[in-house]
Amino acid sequence: MALAEQIKNHRKTKGWTQAQLAERLGLNRAQVGSYEEGRAEPKLDSLKAMAQLFACTIDALVSGDAWTTKELSGQKLRVLTVAVDSREGSERVSVVPVKAAAGYLGGYGDLDFIEALPQFALPLPEFSQEETRRVFQIQGDSMLPIMSGSYVISSYVQDWRSIKTNELYVFLTQEQGVVFKRAINRIAEAGCLDLVSDNPVYKPYSLHVDELIEVWKVQGFIQLDLTTKPNMDQVILARLENLQSEVHELRRSLNQHVA
Repeated sequence: MALAEQIKNHRKTKGWTQAQLAERLGLNRAQVGSYEEGRAEPKLDSLKAMAQLFACTIDALVSGDAWTTKELSGQKLRVLTVAVDSREGSERVSVVPVKAAAGYLGGYGDLDFIEALPQFALPLPEFSQEETRRVFQIQGDSMLPIMSGSYVISSYVQDWRSIKTNELYVFLTQEQGVVFKRAINRIAEAGCLDLVSDNPVYKPYSLHVDELIEVWKVQGFIQLDLTTKPNMDQVILARLENLQSEVHELRRSLNQHVA
């Protein structure tokens, strides 16, 4: 019954109905109901899909174990799909443009999808050929002065505990898809990350590791439109407003403490 209870608990934690979980698994609602009631057991393919959706290992799903170090590190039961040069056998750098970003959430593990993405080699001496890299095109103004439409060059992060606070990453998340933010690592104490925009107009928010699928460390970016400049006046003004608000809140707290 541990498996049945785990499936039900994970589904409820996500806020999904049985029908919504069934749709994500490519099953029907009655099948999910039979799994949760312990009347049937899912096949291996379905277990793998559930483990991916729930961001846990198959062992944890079957045994009912709580979070493990393996899950917090991101080393779950999954294999990173990469494009390979058929002649040389070396990895290619796949590009995920904005138009493909929505499909990336559903196709990141599909070899056909990854191989259909634009690919190139990156023989610059600053980039080790031993690392797996991907290039993501970003959209929006949340990370100014990096402009919307720019391409960020990133390397794959296997162990999420190695995420460095205040550095830039691309995250693939279950609910939001591809997200480009600065990270504050609180995995060890809270099992989550705080994601921060460089444009202070956008408020930071927390993301639990069970929402994470992939993490990529940003190592540089390519900006093609050199005629457009970011509205830094707006960014600076927003930062000043935030500072004024923080100072006001600090004064209020101090006055309450003194009183």
